[in-house]
Amino acid sequence: MLRVRCLRGGSRGAEAAHLIGAMLGRAVTGWVQRAFQSTASSAAAAAAHPRVAVEEPVTDFAAEENPVCAYNEWDPLEEVIVGRAENARVPPFTVEVKANTYEKYWPFYQKYGGQSFPGDHLKKAVAEIEEMCNILRHEGVIVKRPEPIDWSFEYKTPDFNSSGMYAAMPRDILIVIGNEIIEAPMAWRARFFEYRAYRPLIKDYFRRGAKWTTAPKPTMADELYDQDYPIRTVEDRHKLAAQGKFVTTEHEPCFDAADFIRAGTDIFVQRSQVTNYMGIEWMRRHLAPTYKVHIISFKDPNPMHIDATFNIIGPGLVLSNPDRPCRQIEMFQKAGWTVVKPPTPLIPDDHPLWMSSKWLSMNVLMLDEKRVMVDANETTIHKMFESLGIETIKVSIRHANSLGGGFHCWTTDVRRRGTLQSYFH
Repeated sequence: MLRVRCLRGGSRGAEAAHLIGAMLGRAVTGWVQRAFQSTASSAAAAAAHPRVAVEEPVTDFAAEENPVCAYNEWDPLEEVIVGRAENARVPPFTVEVKANTYEKYWPFYQKYGGQSFPGDHLKKAVAEIEEMCNILRHEGVIVKRPEPIDWSFEYKTPDFNSSGMYAAMPRDILIVIGNEIIEAPMAWRARFFEYRAYRPLIKDYFRRGAKWTTAPKPTMADELYDQDYPIRTVEDRHKLAAQGKFVTTEHEPCFDAADFIRAGTDIFVQRSQVTNYMGIEWMRRHLAPTYKVHIISFKDPNPMHIDATFNIIGPGLVLSNPDRPCRQIEMFQKAGWTVVKPPTPLIPDDHPLWMSSKWLSMNVLMLDEKRVMVDANETTIHKMFESLGIETIKVSIRHANSLGGGFHCWTTDVRRRGTLQSYFH
């Protein structure tokens, strides 16, 4: 079994070279800085002028102090980013948004696209997420938040016009793999500038030693989308998904980070409405050879984000949505994994889910192997976790669910205390 130690945020085997490089770099950098400062001081003294201050350099990489480290979805959680519902806007009803939403909500998008979500509902969502943050802190987790931004601002690029959406779902835009935080390129035009809300946090992690990678930003030109994507009914969606046809084309790489899920050296991903094969291939090359990226698929008429369909909650333990069976499930069973089918969600039919399905009930956040944050109203899934020997930390975020995510979506785990291992043989 491959095992790489994680020292308070740690490193992976391939990153030993980075540590050595950092040490050499520190020596060279120090010599250059001393030479520069000495020269500057001499020149300043000769000219009888005070020396100009030199900006403080970025902190050198130090494995024992790395603020970012996560290898899977279940090691003990130490630090997390939780999204914000403040100022959230309904995305304009463009072709990529239409392809990712259900017909019953299309009138809502046609009416409110580009405007704020209903005020009272949004206010309740904000309060729920604040309470979720308080409970995470009570459980010993450090909580970080993105910047509040005015998403009503309309912007124009050479290829499209749009307004913004929100910074509610950090799982969609950020993924931590080892001591690296990767910024996803996204696929919705309304989310093009979403990264701006997270940049202060990411820059701080970078200054403190984390690796920071931004995937190639797509132009999101018309060629990225099938402008004639033929969606009328759920049956249409099933046929198109089975044929491997999605609203996003292969014009350029795009992906949402939430289509990837981690299990040590193995990363699983689906081709979806927002993640194309070019995006998956970019991640595969970027993470090789330490990590292997596996493409899996589901009987899902509207694939977008893997974690309400296939949620890995422990070593060799996965929740698999019974309504969206995995076509490669035998691969996991042969590897000795336990596949658990969660119970039917209890969320009422009249509760608005503008951007998601009821299966957010399985979109849970593991605090460690034996603790899970789960919806307080989903009593049947409480019993399921209890039967697995997992304690449930119950929180109600029903109004926050309406914005498109459960506990896993609303968070990005920045640091988990653990080691890099192989769980998939």
